[in-house]
Amino acid sequence: MLLRADRHEILCIGQPAHAWVSGQLARAWGNERFGPVVPREEVCLGAEQHDVGMASADLVPTLNPDTGLPRSFVEWPLAEKLAMWRRAPDLLLPQSRYAALLTSLHGHALYAREDPATRGAEIDAFLVAEEERQAELLASTGADPLRVARNQRLLWTWDSLSLALCLDWAPHTLRDVPSAGDPVDVDVAPAGERRVALHPWPFAANEVSVHTEGRLLTGRFASADELRSAWAAAPWVSLEIALAPG
Repeated sequence: MLLRADRHEILCIGQPAHAWVSGQLARAWGNERFGPVVPREEVCLGAEQHDVGMASADLVPTLNPDTGLPRSFVEWPLAEKLAMWRRAPDLLLPQSRYAALLTSLHGHALYAREDPATRGAEIDAFLVAEEERQAELLASTGADPLRVARNQRLLWTWDSLSLALCLDWAPHTLRDVPSAGDPVDVDVAPAGERRVALHPWPFAANEVSVHTEGRLLTGRFASADELRSAWAAAPWVSLEIALAPG
């Protein structure tokens, strides 16, 4: 779950709702400078569904007693997060082996960044298991490893941009974004209320709009029961953000 603060209110955006934005970005992506998305449908599905393993955890939030708010994804215990990442490719496999492969690669990339000297046996075991899964899926699909690596990096880009949009991070920079040539950095700058500007521009259309939704909570909560009661009554709110060339 993502928590977007707005004065005394918190918009709670589920991880799959944030991934939905990633999928919208993927479907709009591509122009002469940044190249096409190939294979389009499989990659867009992976972008849209890469957080599917977290859907059940976001149905009813758990309380972080230190903040009085729902626990965000980064606040979940490591064992729970790794279990969700292990589950996600399994849930996608009946739809698309390629999308399952990209989801496994994305979860792997998140934890492979950590220092091998300090990340611990639990993460090491997760990485090894996902590498074995990826080898099987790569052989099964017959996909080009270089193309898969590029698409994994695209998924990373869309995920990062979705987080920046949902959490209002602008100004923000997307690093090493795949293009038709060498990777480039893409700057994300604020450009008004729920509007950002990107440079260089990576989309086919002259302007792109994405949207998602979440539950709006007000105040802080002293107990899990209090949070659950507020959650049951919390209104749904739509969040729409426009993207334009910088």
